[in-house]
Amino acid sequence: MRVIQVVGSIDNKAAGPSYSVTGLAEALCARGVDAEIFSTSVSKSGDERGNSRVFSTDFSNIPGVRRLLFSKSLAAAIEVGAAAGAVLHAHGLWLMPNIYPGTSALRHRCPLVTSPRGMLGKEALQFSARKKQMFWMLAQRRVLMRSDCLHATSMEECEAIWARGILRPVAIVPNGVDIPPDHENARHSKRSDAAGESRTVLYLGRLHAKKGVDTLLQAWAKLQSEFPAWRLRIVGPLEGPQHLELRKLAGMLRLDRVTFENALFGDDKQDAYREAELFVLPTLNENFGMVIAEALASGTPIVTTKGAPWQGVVDNACGWWVDHGADSIAGSMASAMMLPRPELRRMGSRGRAWMSRDFSWTKVAANMEQVYKWTLGEAERPESVVLPGEAN
Repeated sequence: MRVIQVVGSIDNKAAGPSYSVTGLAEALCARGVDAEIFSTSVSKSGDERGNSRVFSTDFSNIPGVRRLLFSKSLAAAIEVGAAAGAVLHAHGLWLMPNIYPGTSALRHRCPLVTSPRGMLGKEALQFSARKKQMFWMLAQRRVLMRSDCLHATSMEECEAIWARGILRPVAIVPNGVDIPPDHENARHSKRSDAAGESRTVLYLGRLHAKKGVDTLLQAWAKLQSEFPAWRLRIVGPLEGPQHLELRKLAGMLRLDRVTFENALFGDDKQDAYREAELFVLPTLNENFGMVIAEALASGTPIVTTKGAPWQGVVDNACGWWVDHGADSIAGSMASAMMLPRPELRRMGSRGRAWMSRDFSWTKVAANMEQVYKWTLGEAERPESVVLPGEAN
C-alpha cells in the first residue's frame, strides 16, 4: 500500500503539521507502509529528504497569490501517484496543496482522506473569514465532500466538521507524541529543589490570537504577588505584530518575572518542558493541541481550557481543564502552584504514563493504516471511524 501525505509546508518547525505529519509518515513506514510526504517550499525545488519530497511554488513574485502555494510540479506528482492507485491524504485547508488531491482523486478514483487539522473550528474560521468563505465556495467544500473519509484528532473536531455540512465518515485518531527517554533522570538534572530556587510556568507555542496568551498574562497579573518564587516563560516565534501587542499588554499590567523568548526546537524545547513545573495553554480552540501532549510526555502537569479537547487531564489526574477566562485560569494555576513539588511530579508521571499508553506513534499509525485499508476496500470499517448520526 502506498500513501501520499500532502501538506502545504513542513518548513515551519513551530507549526503542528510539521511534527504530526512527519511523525505519522515515519511511523507508517516503520509498519511497512510506503508512506511519502509531498509538500511545497518557496526556497527549495525538487528537494528529497528520506520519505519527503519538496516542490517549488509558482507565482512567488505576486503578493497574496503566493500565499496560496500554487505548484504545478506538486500537482503533477500527485496526479502520477493517484493514477498508480495511491491513497491520498491531504492535511490542512485553505491552500492549493489541499485542493490538488481532491482533483486527482476524483479523476483517478483513488481513495482520499482529508485532515482539516482544526481549521473548521468556529474560532479558527473567524480569522480571515472573507477569504476563507470565498475559498470554501470556489474549491474547499467540494474537496471535503469528495473525501472518502475525514480525519479528526478528537470528537470535538469531528462535530465541527459535521457542523459545516460535511456529512462524511470521520476517523477519530489522535496525533502521536514522542516519549522522551531517560525521563526522570533528565528531569531532576534540570530542576533543583533548593530553597528559593525559581519555579517556572511555561507557555510554548504560536503567539496567535486564538491561543489566549493575553488571557494568560491577565491571569498572571492576579497571581504574581502571591507567588513570588514563580516566573512565567512565554516561548514562541517572535514575528509579526502579535508578540509586540503581548509585550505592550505585559507593560500595561506591570507584570514581573515574565519573559518572552523565541521559538525553541529539538533538545532546547525538550529542556523547556522538563524545567517547567506547570504548562499552561489558555487556548480558545484546538483540534488537538500538540504542545499539551508534548508537555505531558515530558512529565509536566497541565492547565488548559475547554477550547482544547483534553478532559483526559482530569480523568488521568495530571492537570486542570477549565473554562476560558482570566479568573478561571488564575484559579487553576494557583491550585497547581500551591502544591508541593513531589505532588506535581506525581501528576506529571501520571500524564507521561497516559501518553505512553494511548498516544504512541505505533498505535496511531496502526489505526491510520486500518483507515487506509478500509478506503481501499481491503478491510472492515475500523472502530475509529464514525458516521454522521452515530455519535451521541
